[in-house]
Amino acid sequence: MNTEQIITQINELVLNYGPKLLAAIAVWIIGSWIVKGLSRSFGRMLEKRQTDASLQPFLKSLVGTLLKVLLVISVLSMLGVEMTSFIAVLGAAALAVGMALSGTLQNFAGGVMILLFKPFRVEDVIEAQGFLGKVAEIQIFNTILKTPDNKTVIIPNGGLSTSALTNFSTEPQRRVDWTFGIGYGDDVEQARTVIKELCDQDSRILKDPELFIAVSELADSSVNFAVRAWVNAEDYWNVYFELNEKIYKTFDSKGLNIPYPQMDVHVHQTNS
Repeated sequence: MNTEQIITQINELVLNYGPKLLAAIAVWIIGSWIVKGLSRSFGRMLEKRQTDASLQPFLKSLVGTLLKVLLVISVLSMLGVEMTSFIAVLGAAALAVGMALSGTLQNFAGGVMILLFKPFRVEDVIEAQGFLGKVAEIQIFNTILKTPDNKTVIIPNGGLSTSALTNFSTEPQRRVDWTFGIGYGDDVEQARTVIKELCDQDSRILKDPELFIAVSELADSSVNFAVRAWVNAEDYWNVYFELNEKIYKTFDSKGLNIPYPQMDVHVHQTNS
């Protein structure tokens, strides 16, 4: 092949593919600018709709990536690349990756569901998957809890989004339940009066809903009272523990017995 033939082939390539290449470069530059603009507009829309702050970066990244993939496919098709085979290979690769990372993808989907529907938020106290703690962070794959004894628990979002959980922070008020026992033979009305006076003295116990005090059980060793009071959620544990202590001290000073399990043994003696 002589020089003239080489030059001729080069000219043919330039004439055939030059316009396509220039058009593809132009589409890439303009498309990249449009993708950035759309990503920024999408981010402003999320902020305007007050989408969860932890979800915004993920959604913007996801939309930006999808737009860039579409742009790459468009540019390659302009250059004459057979997109049917390319998309088939891409789909097969995505299927293989999805099967290999099925558990991770489940956690990813669970994280999206949690961030979208908000069954709990950061700082809420929840009980789920056998753990009780305050939500420290909601990540896209895991949720991090801090337990009352300051342990860090990492729970995958897949199971967390599909199983039952208890959120103790949803309502502003909670009901505190106690069971107090007195001995058989003690004055029931006196015990009721003592319990009511101690509850009335605590300003953290709400007047509405009304305090509930009733004899709930005639147990083996005690007459048990069920006491139910409503408090603000942040006062729950302080009220619970302090009333236990007050009841113990006051019952003792009033001559009311707090019984413990006991068994009466009767011995019968017979003459041989």
